[in-house]
Amino acid sequence: MNWRTTLVLAAITLGVLAYLRFVEMKQPSTEEAKRQAQNVVAFDRNKINGIVIQNGDEKIEMRRRDNRWRLETPIKDQADNSLIENLFSDLENWQKDGTISAKEVEADKSKLNEYGLNKPKLRLKLIGQDRPPEILFGKDAALEGKMYVRFENSKETFLAGQSVKKDIDKKPEEFRDRKLTDLITAQVSRVILKTPAGEMELQKKGDHWEIVKPLRARADDQKINDLIAQITTARIQQFVADDHGDLHPYGLAEPRGAITLFTQEDKQGQLLQIGSMPEKEKDQTYVRFASRGFVYTVPKKIDEILNTKPDDLRDRHLVRFDTNVLDRITIDAPDKGRIVLARKGEEWTIANRKNAPANSDEIRRFIDTVQNERVTKFVEDVASNLPKYGLDKPQLQLTFSSFASENTAETKAGEEPFATVAFGKVDGDNIYARLADEPFVVAVRRGLLDQVFTDPLQWRELSIFKFKPEQIHRLSVMTDKELSLERNENNQWRWLKGSGDINQTNAQSLLNTLSNLHAVRWLGATTSQHGFEKPQLVLTFTTSPDDRASHKVTIGAGTGDGMWCARVDEREGAFVISNPNLNALKLPLVSQATPSPSPSPSAITSPVTKP
Repeated sequence: MNWRTTLVLAAITLGVLAYLRFVEMKQPSTEEAKRQAQNVVAFDRNKINGIVIQNGDEKIEMRRRDNRWRLETPIKDQADNSLIENLFSDLENWQKDGTISAKEVEADKSKLNEYGLNKPKLRLKLIGQDRPPEILFGKDAALEGKMYVRFENSKETFLAGQSVKKDIDKKPEEFRDRKLTDLITAQVSRVILKTPAGEMELQKKGDHWEIVKPLRARADDQKINDLIAQITTARIQQFVADDHGDLHPYGLAEPRGAITLFTQEDKQGQLLQIGSMPEKEKDQTYVRFASRGFVYTVPKKIDEILNTKPDDLRDRHLVRFDTNVLDRITIDAPDKGRIVLARKGEEWTIANRKNAPANSDEIRRFIDTVQNERVTKFVEDVASNLPKYGLDKPQLQLTFSSFASENTAETKAGEEPFATVAFGKVDGDNIYARLADEPFVVAVRRGLLDQVFTDPLQWRELSIFKFKPEQIHRLSVMTDKELSLERNENNQWRWLKGSGDINQTNAQSLLNTLSNLHAVRWLGATTSQHGFEKPQLVLTFTTSPDDRASHKVTIGAGTGDGMWCARVDEREGAFVISNPNLNALKLPLVSQATPSPSPSPSAITSPVTKP
């Protein structure tokens, strides 16, 4: 046998083994096979497209259409899918607790009457491919929770649980879906709302909602979703009548209001009309849902829709933008100039200060503050008189932009503003504001402007020095007197001005704080109030053996909140340091002499009294 024949035979053998393994995997285990053998019925729920329940003289028929179940007889309406899925689950798990053979039944003709299976009142027929025979339900058995059942054209009888009987022994109304609609809130893309106050139209664009009528404005996404959810989650209390008759008794001939929900695919929409209250059920309201063609009652809470006004649905955020594309923030204050903050990766710089490092945490806080700022009042819907609100010449303007350094297929190089907010006159606790691409005048908290720094110095990073303690070569500390030290050739400290033992622990703590000094915040340009003319502490140090790299820190007056004003020679402006940092910088460098211990009372000799 040559090698090719061997390979072919090996491949065939492997294929046969794989097939046998596949078949074996598809076969139920012994335990599963036993369980399946005890099932009352065997069927595939996915192949069932109809259900017929005969309950005495009443026939209930349901059909599956587009993966939804509908009642067809005796009424036409949506069926409750959950009830039907529960019925299928109970049928799949329906077990035989005992079997009475057809032979035994034939031997005693009265058996079927005894079991209630000769002319049973309740019957269930499944319609579809590979469906089981019609199931007949008899009387309850002596065993608790058990009953007799058999199939059409078979006298073999089973003892089984009553779960399936409970699923189908219902009135037609109980199979109706009590949800008004199959829609979920996320599917709705357009809403038309009619109330006594007028008509409103809402449109979803991307991830956000907008008011289209009676004015164009940003909408509050959460409030719109809550409004829609009142319909998509509403539960029917009573099935009253179809909507082909006289609607006057329900206040639906001239409804008090209506809401229509649209999806991207459904251009006709689903219309819900709101009518009057039933005389006896004051906690309910009549509604007509056109897509189902019926009059129902729902909880009176639905009336809240009728009280909705356009301002109730407006987005009260001052401005809304995507921080992922935010690269530039421009602060324009006519009396103080312009500040441009630029993002580089995750950090920020002051672009118009030679890209000096900025306090990125402060900028992120500022962005969050602006994004979360809420309008306190909608002042005017048409900004026709800007001077009245000081918005013709705003005192401050914020511009948020994206920035592209190169041309691409989507964008051109350069700055692309996407939101500009102008601030005008102050009115009590509020200040007037206007978003550039919106015609409205609004009011926001006056305190917001206090959180917008108009001095570029206030945006600088908080790190003052970034050295290692061992880099400091010479140190001078000036208070009411001057102390000066330097490292010797053995890297040990020695006095240049001062005497006594050097407190090495305090010296190291001072160096640790000084070499990595951080500001709590920047104050801006220095003023006489900062107290630098008569400082309480001045530290000068060098970071190279030749003393060319010299640095100086001056500590001035307190800020009133337990902190202290400070400045450094190599940077413009003043900043604030914490009290713990000041205490570390003021640690005594001279070791204190250890006081001699006082004699204990027992060591004191009492004077001797002479006779």
